Formats: sequence, C-alpha cells, structure tokens
Amino acid sequence: QVQLVESGGGLVQAGGSLRLSCAASGRTFSSYAMGWFRQAPGREREFVASISWSGGSTYYADSVKGRFTISRDNAKNTAYLQMNSLKPEDTAVYYCAAVFGPTTLTIVAGYDYWGQGTQVTVSS
Repeated sequence: QVQLVESGGGLVQAGGSLRLSCAASGRTFSSYAMGWFRQAPGREREFVASISWSGGSTYYADSVKGRFTISRDNAKNTAYLQMNSLKPEDTAVYYCAAVFGPTTLTIVAGYDYWGQGTQVTVSS
C-alpha cells in the first residue's frame, strides 16, 4: 500500500504560479512511477504529467507543456508539480497517483494509488 497526500493548491490569478506537492508513505517511493491528473467539474479526469521512478523520464499533456514541470525527490518521498503561467482553464482538482514500476503512464486506469486531491482555482 502507498498513501498519497497532495498539498499546495489554492486560488491564484491568471499568469500566476503554484507548486503542488505529493507526499508518499507506506512503500519504497523510488519503486513507483508518479503521475499528476486533474478533474474539472463535469469533466473526466485527465492526464497532466508523469515521471519515471528515477526521475529520468517525464511526459506532459500538450495543454500544459512548457508551463508545468513535474519532479520528484526520492529522499523526501515527495513528487512535485510546478505550475507557471496559469490559465483559468487550469482550474480543477489535482490528483497525484502512483504505479509500481519504472514506466510512466498517461491513463487513469494505469495507476494503483491515488491521493485525495487538492483544489486549484485560477481567476481571470
């Protein structure tokens, strides 16, 4: 079992920045690839970014490429999502997720463990 807890969400104006954190506990964090997803009201949960267990590979949705950066610190059992140049359409609940193994995934069904989510609201 892996427990994930997100933090760092909040209200920010368009063009601003936020840094989300995902603290993991329960198993060896470095054995898991990590992902960030988001879900806006009335919409399906969608992929945002993912990172391999070593941090050597990262992937991004086209909608956030160049604005968001995913990273991890295996010594701190924490994954991060740095979000810059935020837009109102980035408003959503953001979730971190974990899957055992080295390979990153971009689909919801591929992940085994999920956090409870953190709200990000971007005002225009």
